[in-house]
Amino acid sequence: MHWKQVIDPFGNIGLSALVAVIPILFIFWALVIKKMKGYQTSLMATLLTIVIAIFIYGMPAKLAFLSAGNGALYGLFPICWIVITAVFLFNITVKSGQFEIIKHFMASITSDRRLQALLIAFSFGAFLEGTAGFGAPVAITAAMLVGLGFNPLYASGICLIANTAPVAFGAIGIPITVASQVTAIPELAISQMVGRTLPLLSFVLPFYLVVLMSGYKKALEVMPAILVCGISFAMMQWLTSNFLGPALPDVIAGVSSILCLLVLLKFWKPKNTWRFPKEPTPTINVEKKYTAGQIIRAWSPFILLTLMVIIWGMQPVKTFLNKIGQLQFEFPGLHNVILDQNNNPIPHIFKFNYLSAAGTAILLSGILSIPLLKLKFSDGAKIFIETLKQLRFPIITVAGVLAFAYIINDSGITITVAEPLANTGILFPFFAPILGWLGVFITGSDTSGNALFGKLQAATATSIGVDPVVTVAANASGGVVGKMISPQSIAIGAAAVNLVGKESELFRFTFKHSLFILLLICLIVIAQAYLFEWIIPHYQMPVAR
Repeated sequence: MHWKQVIDPFGNIGLSALVAVIPILFIFWALVIKKMKGYQTSLMATLLTIVIAIFIYGMPAKLAFLSAGNGALYGLFPICWIVITAVFLFNITVKSGQFEIIKHFMASITSDRRLQALLIAFSFGAFLEGTAGFGAPVAITAAMLVGLGFNPLYASGICLIANTAPVAFGAIGIPITVASQVTAIPELAISQMVGRTLPLLSFVLPFYLVVLMSGYKKALEVMPAILVCGISFAMMQWLTSNFLGPALPDVIAGVSSILCLLVLLKFWKPKNTWRFPKEPTPTINVEKKYTAGQIIRAWSPFILLTLMVIIWGMQPVKTFLNKIGQLQFEFPGLHNVILDQNNNPIPHIFKFNYLSAAGTAILLSGILSIPLLKLKFSDGAKIFIETLKQLRFPIITVAGVLAFAYIINDSGITITVAEPLANTGILFPFFAPILGWLGVFITGSDTSGNALFGKLQAATATSIGVDPVVTVAANASGGVVGKMISPQSIAIGAAAVNLVGKESELFRFTFKHSLFILLLICLIVIAQAYLFEWIIPHYQMPVAR
């Protein structure tokens, strides 16, 4: 027995869209106005969506609950698995006392909060996004900034905003690969188009972050560092995305900006060291000297993390690990039971790739770090249990958010919301990034956002005479700013800095910045579509056999 998605339950797409948007508006209302806790918001949003799916969209109750269950399972693995292992790795470093050496090392480079944010939140975070993705960059960099003395809310908020520039090329370029798969547009063409949009954001973002932290005048004091960071990152992101493809822009751009900043700070320092107002006087004695061996040992968990994630990202390694350690099954009662508007069955296959998952690479980095940091494995086990206790509410939140995402997609509610935007005619290129923003807000993933709306973007662009690569790339580019307000990302950011229960504060911190940057991307895309068509890459669609 099959059930076909209903896109317009009221026979009026405007009215249907007004009802379909209720669960999304509920999340905004709960977090912004009611200031509800993250896990409460996610569970209530899921329940509300199930009610609308059953009683308005006519979705069988069994399918609705199975869909929510499938989403919750995906939230637990691989998403929560990555967050748990990332926070575990950081906790090992703190409990062993080695993070004090890392703080001393950073202070010896610069104790200026503006420059620390550029190094860790922007550059190192981009590198982690390119290798691991799925929340690990925000979890690790936010925890590091708090360890250095940042205000937890600022640390998490800054890391969420900084994480926008690299998201489209995250996890070895998977979002672009998926966009290519669903639209048949060559992967390199989408990579090139995104690589001609996001470097503009990457160039501006370091300045935006520092102004956000310290104000315009204080940002001018570190303008050399801002320019070096932004230009090096944007240039390498553009070069790699246009000539190498989507797999390495974040990795190469992140490493390049770190190295360029370190070289600059060797010869230049700001006249005044800026710290947050009312921040306690630092107690780090910068005159104390550590040997190179001590510094390397302190950084060893993150060095191992980098090596492991790079190795895990290699396709031969991934293939081998999946061959010996992966359970894959069709989700009972749900797989191929729901039909989309073209009568194509929607697959629901759960892959428990417990060896090749990025979270497993992070866990192995933590286990190998235990003896290096002179801890006992029994200490490591205790730290892991403490980490699980620390993350118990974020785990519920993420599982609830993914349950919400699955039910809102399987029921057809998401397409109902997208239809009015797709019917905006020649203005569609302006609204194309908003679709990507909405997709990532719902799913928490640029990969999922591209899978959700990629085909709709391409078809709508073709119908109005715009090159489809423009709007498909816009979906990925708009999605990056939806990441900073996605309930999934907010839950991860709050968990990393012990702000559990204060997700609403973090959401309000990032929301206005998300809208502002989204508007900039919308203006860039409509200009690309009609004014600067020369910027669109030349490509050939594959010939169907």
